[in-house]
Amino acid sequence: MSSGSEDDKPLAKVNGHASASTISMAEDRAMDAADSKVHMAPVGVSIRNGPVDQDRMDIDSPVNGQAKRKSRASIDQSINYKDESSDDEAPLAKRSKIQHKQPDSDSDDEPIAKKNGARLPPSAKNTDMDVDSDDDEPLGKIAAKKANIEKAAAKEAKIIRAGTKAKKPAAKKAVQDESSDDEPLAKPTKRQVNGTAAKKTNGVKKEESDSDVPIAKRAKKAPAAKPAAKPAAKAATKAAPKGKVATAKKSVKEESKDITDEDDEEEEYKWWEESAKKEDDSIKWTTLEHNGVIFPEEYQRLPKDVKLLYDGTPVELDIEAEEAATFFGFMLNSTVNVENPTFQKNFFRDFKEILDRTGGAKDKNGKTVDIKEFEKLDFSQLWAYKDAQTKAKNARSSAEKKAEKAERDKRDAPYLYCKWDGRKEKVGNPRVEIPGLFRGRGDHPKTGCIKKRVLPEQITINIGKEAKVPEPPAGHKWKAVQHDNKATWLAMWQENINGHYKYVMLAANSTVKGKADYKKFEKARELKKYIDRIRADYTKDLKSEVMADRQRATAMYLIDKFALRAGNEKDTENEAETVGCCSLKYEHVTLREPNTVIFDFLGKDSIRFYNEFTVDRQVFKNLKMFKKPPKEDGDDIFDRLTTTQLNKHLSSYMPGLTAKVFRTYNASYTMSKLLQELKVTNATVHEKVKLYNDCNRQVAILCNHKRTVGASHEQQMKKLVEQIKGLRYQKWRTKMMMLDLDPKLKKKKGAAYFELDEDLTEEWVKSHQEFLVEDQKAKINKKFDKDNEKRVADGEKPLPASELKERLKAASELEAKFKKENKTKKVEAEGKGPSVEKLEAALKKLDQRIKTLELQSADREGNKEVALGTSKINYIDPRLTVVFSAKFNVPIEKFFSKTLREKFKWAIESVGNDSTWEF
Repeated sequence: MSSGSEDDKPLAKVNGHASASTISMAEDRAMDAADSKVHMAPVGVSIRNGPVDQDRMDIDSPVNGQAKRKSRASIDQSINYKDESSDDEAPLAKRSKIQHKQPDSDSDDEPIAKKNGARLPPSAKNTDMDVDSDDDEPLGKIAAKKANIEKAAAKEAKIIRAGTKAKKPAAKKAVQDESSDDEPLAKPTKRQVNGTAAKKTNGVKKEESDSDVPIAKRAKKAPAAKPAAKPAAKAATKAAPKGKVATAKKSVKEESKDITDEDDEEEEYKWWEESAKKEDDSIKWTTLEHNGVIFPEEYQRLPKDVKLLYDGTPVELDIEAEEAATFFGFMLNSTVNVENPTFQKNFFRDFKEILDRTGGAKDKNGKTVDIKEFEKLDFSQLWAYKDAQTKAKNARSSAEKKAEKAERDKRDAPYLYCKWDGRKEKVGNPRVEIPGLFRGRGDHPKTGCIKKRVLPEQITINIGKEAKVPEPPAGHKWKAVQHDNKATWLAMWQENINGHYKYVMLAANSTVKGKADYKKFEKARELKKYIDRIRADYTKDLKSEVMADRQRATAMYLIDKFALRAGNEKDTENEAETVGCCSLKYEHVTLREPNTVIFDFLGKDSIRFYNEFTVDRQVFKNLKMFKKPPKEDGDDIFDRLTTTQLNKHLSSYMPGLTAKVFRTYNASYTMSKLLQELKVTNATVHEKVKLYNDCNRQVAILCNHKRTVGASHEQQMKKLVEQIKGLRYQKWRTKMMMLDLDPKLKKKKGAAYFELDEDLTEEWVKSHQEFLVEDQKAKINKKFDKDNEKRVADGEKPLPASELKERLKAASELEAKFKKENKTKKVEAEGKGPSVEKLEAALKKLDQRIKTLELQSADREGNKEVALGTSKINYIDPRLTVVFSAKFNVPIEKFFSKTLREKFKWAIESVGNDSTWEF
C-alpha cells in the first residue's frame, strides 16, 4: 500500500546531506547493471548475530530488593500530564546530530566493531542452529524454513479474509485511538477463543470487555444499544449490589483502611470468561482505594569516628552533604562506575552544589575547608564502615534475619494491595526510589548525578473520589490528589535526573496487566489477517520512485524480516544514544557485496548490537542509495521517515497496528508452526521440555532474537560437567560394590564393565573425594546451626560443641573410606542389607539422573546465545506454551515459574486442556 509523498517530507538537511525526493528509473537500472556477479547468500537470515559485549555500564541497583521501576513517558495516550511535544512530530532537520570521529579507514566494507577492536559475536557456522551437521548450507536451510513459514502465513491470511467476507460482517465502528497498544481487536470469526466458541452478532464478534467489575457483583446487563457509561460515582452505585463497593461515603472510607484485612477467599474475578463487551474501555475503574506509597527510611548519620577526608583532613558536613558523600563512598567496590571520569565529574558537581547550599565543610576546629578538587577526596573510611556493616548484617543468625523480614513485611503489608472496583489487587512496587547516584545504561552523559530524595510534595496520588486519601508523612502534604479513572497508576512523581515520570502500577498478575497482555497477543493474532498484503505492498514499494515510500518500505522489510525495533528520537545530551531502524545513522550500517548488511549500533538497554544480515538485493541497493555521497557519519539513513509516520502508515492496514507488533506476531506465529510439526511421543518429561526449548530456540534464530553469552555460562557448564562426572564416579563405585558382593560378576559381565571411565583420572578422583568430604562437613555444620536456632527459638539450651564434633566423625569416616579404596582398589558394599539386585536398581536411577543432566547440559549450551525467557514471556503467546503442556502432558510448572503462572493465569485457564487451540 503506497501513500502519496510530497517533496516537503521531513529531511535531514544537515550540511546538505540529504536523500533526493525521487529516484529515477535510470538510476535504478544503472545500479542493476553494476550488480555483482558473485553468487548471493541465502536471503533473510543472520550470518553473525548478537550483542558486542563492550563498554557496558552497570544499571541502577534494585530498590529494596525489588526490580527497578521503569520510567514511562505516558500511561494513557489520551491524557497528557506533561506539557511537552513529541520529538517524532518535528522535522528531522531538527534532530540532534552527533558528530563522530572520522574512522581511519573510509572503507564501507569494514564494520565498526572491527575498527574499534571489539570481539565480534560468533558466526552462524559456530552457532547451534538446530540443523543437520552434514548440511553444507545451514543458512540455506534456515532461509528456506523461514520462507516456507511466510508462505504459510500468506495462504492463511487469504483463507481468513475469505471466511470473513463470506459472513458479510457489519461495518466496524470508528476506533478511538488507532495508535494505542491497548486497543482491543476483533478476532477471526472462525477462531475459538479461550476454549469456547466466540459469540457472534450479525457475523461480527463484540469488542472485548475491559470492565473490572466482577460478574457476580454486577447488575443485569443493559441492551447493547444503550448509551455510554455514566460518571464513575454513579456507575459504581449501579454496578455494585447493596452493602458492597458503592455504598455511603462513610462506609467506603472506612473500608479503605482495611484493604489487606479483606477475606482472601473472595470470589476470583475471571475476566477472560466474560462474554459481554464494553464499548468504552478508556474507563479503567469506577472505584479505587489504596494506602499510598512506602517512603525509604530516613538517613542515619555516620558514627563520629567515620569521616570523609579532604587532602587528608577529616571534615564535618551537614546531614544532607554527608548523605551525598555516602552515595559515592558506599559503592567504591563498583569500580566500573567510581573510576569513570564522567561519573566522578557529575557526582562532584552535584556534591559541590549541596555543600554550597548547606554551609560547606569544616574541620574539627570549625574552620571552613574549601573542597575544590575531586582527586583530594578520600572515601575510604566510609567504605570501610559500609563493608563492616554489610558483613555484620550477613553474619546474623537465620532467626534474626527472619524476625527482621517479618517486621518489614508487617510494616509494608498495608501498601502491597489496593481495592480496584471492589477487588483486592496486588500493587507492583509501592516503594518510592531511594536517593543515591544515577548510573544509567551505556555511556549515559548523566551517570554519577545525585538522585535526590523524593518528598511527598512531589507525589501525585490517583484514587477514587469516595475513597479515603492516604495520609502523607507528618509535616508533609501531597503535591496533588486526583481521581482519574482513565489512568491505571496509583501514584506518580518526576525524578530529578532526566525529568522522567515514575509510576506506582499494579502487579504483573493484576487484572489490568493481564488484559494488556491479552490484547497485545490478540493484536498480533489479528495481524495474521493482513500480513500478506503488508508484505506484498512493501515489497512493491522497495522499487518506488518516491524516496519517502522507498525508505518506508525498506524500514518495514528490516523490521519484519529481522525484528529490528522501530526506534525513537533521543535527547542525546541527556540520554545514551540508543537507536532503532528509523533512527539509524550513516555509521551504523556497513554494506558488503553482494547482499550482506552489517548493523553495528547501541541498541535497547545500551547494549551494543552487531548483526550481519543477508538481504534481498533490492534492499541492499536501497541502503546503498540511502548512504549515497555526500552523506557521512552523523547523517540519518532514513532521512524521510519517522517512527510516527511509519506507525500511521501501518494503522491504515489495521487499527492499532504499530511496528512493534511484528516482533510479537513473528515469534508467536513461528512458534505455532513449529509446535504443529511436533508429534507426540513416549519421551520423558525432560526430553519433552528440551523439545519445547528447541522450538523456542528456533524462534529466536528465525526471528533474530539473540543475546550475548552470559558471563556465568562457562562456569555453569563446568559445574554441570562436574555433576555428571560425579554421578559417573558414583556409578562406578556402585558397580564395584556389586563386585564386592559377587566376585563372579567380573567374568559374567566382563572386566570392561567395571573399569573407571578414562576421563575420571586418578587426580580427578582424589579431588572429587576431597570435595565430597568437605561437602559433608558443610552439611553437618549447617544442620547443627539450624538445630541450635530451633532450640533457642523454643527456649531450650543450645547443643554443646562436643555434639558437633561427634557429628563430624561421619565426614572423617568417609575420608578414611576413600583412602582405603584408593589403596586397595576395592569398594565395600554400603547400606542396609545390600544386594546385587538393589545395586542394579540404584544403577538404573543413576543412569536416569545422568541422562537428565546431559539433556540439561545440551539444552543450556544450545541456549547460551538465546534469551529463551525473554521470548517466552514477551513475544510468544503464552497460550501456545499451555497448548504444548496439554498436548504433550508436561506440567505447566516446567515452563512457567510461580510468578509467571500468576501473570499468565488468563492463558492457562482460558486454554485449559484444549490442545487444539491455535495462534
